[in-house]
Amino acid sequence: MKKGKHLLAAAIFCAAAVTTSYAQPVFQRANENSLGELCGCPHVSDRTTVVNLSTLTNGGSGTNAPELKASQHLTCDKMWLLDEKIYVPKNDTLIIDPGTVIKGVATPGHPENATALIIERGGKILANGQAQCPIVFTAQEDPMDGTYSLTNVGKWGGIVILGTATNNLVLPTNNVTLGAGHLCVGYSGVGYIEGFDASNGLNLFGAGDPAFPTFNDNDNSGVFRYVSVRHAGAILQIGNELNGISLGSVGRGTTFEHVEVLAAADDNIEYFGGTVNVKYCSTLFGDDDQFDYDLGYSGKAQFYFGISSDSLNTGNVHTTDNGFECDADDNSAATATSNHSNPIFYNITMVSNGHIMPSADNTGPAAIQAKELTGGQFYNSLFANWRSGLHLSMARSTATLKGDAYDQWVNDPSRTTYLSDHGQTGIAQFQALKVKHNIFVGCGAKNTFGNGKHYPISKGTMYVGKNPAVYKNFTPPSAADTAQFFTTDDNIAVESLAGIVPTVAFNADNSQITQMYHVIPVTNVTSPVSAPNDGFFTPNCYYRGAFDGSKQNQWLSDFALINLQGTYGNNPTDINQDGVTDINDFLILVSKFGQTDN
Repeated sequence: MKKGKHLLAAAIFCAAAVTTSYAQPVFQRANENSLGELCGCPHVSDRTTVVNLSTLTNGGSGTNAPELKASQHLTCDKMWLLDEKIYVPKNDTLIIDPGTVIKGVATPGHPENATALIIERGGKILANGQAQCPIVFTAQEDPMDGTYSLTNVGKWGGIVILGTATNNLVLPTNNVTLGAGHLCVGYSGVGYIEGFDASNGLNLFGAGDPAFPTFNDNDNSGVFRYVSVRHAGAILQIGNELNGISLGSVGRGTTFEHVEVLAAADDNIEYFGGTVNVKYCSTLFGDDDQFDYDLGYSGKAQFYFGISSDSLNTGNVHTTDNGFECDADDNSAATATSNHSNPIFYNITMVSNGHIMPSADNTGPAAIQAKELTGGQFYNSLFANWRSGLHLSMARSTATLKGDAYDQWVNDPSRTTYLSDHGQTGIAQFQALKVKHNIFVGCGAKNTFGNGKHYPISKGTMYVGKNPAVYKNFTPPSAADTAQFFTTDDNIAVESLAGIVPTVAFNADNSQITQMYHVIPVTNVTSPVSAPNDGFFTPNCYYRGAFDGSKQNQWLSDFALINLQGTYGNNPTDINQDGVTDINDFLILVSKFGQTDN
C-alpha cells in the first residue's frame, strides 16, 4: 500500500501533544482499499472474483491433506480465500504477486480445523511483495477499512513453513505421541510441527527419514518479503498451537524479511530449530511471545521491532507474554552441547506495557525469558517497560550444571570446572548465552535481571514483577553476577529515557491507537560494538535498538500497519525532550519566566 496522503490523513495522533522532532512509530490502521494500486492492482473492493483455494487442490482430506496442484499463481486481481488447511507440496512452488490479499476463513470453536497455509519440506513459497505493494494475509471478516479490532485474534490458523535444516530432535526420549505438547516422532531429527491434531505426514519438519535423510542448513523454502500476517493463530491445547507464523527447520537459503505479524492468538513468530535468518520484522499486539525459539534454532536476526499490550481499554484482555522466549528442547538433557539453540541478535527494540494477565502458559513477561538449555547472543538492543529484563532459568541447575540458562550465561571461572567442555558430566556450554551492550528501560532496578529457583515455569513460580511480594520466588543476583551483567557485559538499566514513552491507548473498539507511543531515544545510546560484516548483518550500527535516532528515514517506514511518522529539526515546545509537548513542558516555562496563563 502506498503511504501517501490518503493514509497519512487517517493516522491517529495524540490530540494533546505536538509530535516529536524525530521519527517515531505510529500505528496506522487506515482504509486499505487502494492496496497494490502502484503495482497495477485493482482496488480491494473491486476484487469481486472470489476463489477458494481448496478448488485449486487435489481434493485430499485427513491424512491425505489437500495439496495444491502444480504451479499455482495468486494474482492481485482476485480475492483469495484460504478455506481449509492448504499444502504446497514437495518440488512445487506457490507464487503470490505483490498487492495480493488472502483471507483466512474462520472455524469458530474448532481450532483443530483452523485454516492455514503450509509449505511442506521441499516445497516453496514465492511471496515477494514490494514496499508499496505488500502481500496481506488476514481474516475473512476484516474489511480492511481501518475498523477491525485488535482483539480479533485467532480468526484463522496462520502460515507454516517447513524445511530440512538442523534441529535437535535426536533422542529416543523424543519418540512421543503428538498432542501432548511434544513435537517429535520416531525419526532422529524429524518432528511434527505443532498446531495440528493428526499425525499427518505432510506436517513433518527436519531430516532423518527416508524422504529427507540428512539435514540441509542451506535449505531454501522460498521468499517471504513485504508480507503482513494478521489475526491468525489457533490453540488446540497448551503446547500445541498454531502461531502467526511457524517456522520448522527452515534453512538459511530462505529469504525472510520485511514481515509484519499483527494480533496473533499465540506467538507472533516461532522458530522450531532451523537456521533461517530474519531482518526488518515487526510483531504487534499478539497474545504470547514476540519472538519464540526452540529445538536448536541457530539463525540470525537484525532490525526487529515488537510491541505488546495485554489490557485493551474495553476490558477485552490479551495475555501477552515475553519479548524473547528462549529454549532448546526439554527432552535433550543428555545431548551434546552442540545441539543447544544459539541464534544471534543485533539491533532489536521490544516494548511492553509493564503488566501481566496470567493465563495458561503466559506467566513470564520478561524482555528475555531464557529457559532450559538455551544459548543465544543478544547485542545492541533496547527493551522497554517489561516486568523484568533478563530472566535466567535455574529450574534444573545442580552442582554438575545440567544446562539451564543461568549455567549457560554465568562466566564465574570457579564454575567452569563443572562444565562438560572442561571434562565434566554436565551439559552446560560455557557462555553459550551472551547478553551484552543492551539497554533496559523501566524494568525496575531489582527486576532488570535475575534467575528463578523454582519449577515449573508453567505455574508462574519463576515470575518476578515490580511488586516486592513476589520476590519470594526469585533468586536475587549475586554481586558477581551483577558485575558481569552491568560491568563486564555492559548492559544499562534506567527507569526512563528521553524519547521512550511506551504508553499505548486505544479507541473504544480497539481498532486504532489514540495516544502515540515513542520508542526511539532522543539521543542514540551507543555501543562499543557493531554487527559483523558477514554478508547478512548490516555493520556499523553502533546504536542500541532497532532504529537510528539520527536518521529521518527508517526501515519501518516502507510498508504495513506500523509505520514511522514525524518531522526533523528542533521542536521548540518540547522543552524536556521527552518526545511530546505537554503540561510538563509548560511547567518548565512557568518556572523560567514566572508567568501563568489566566
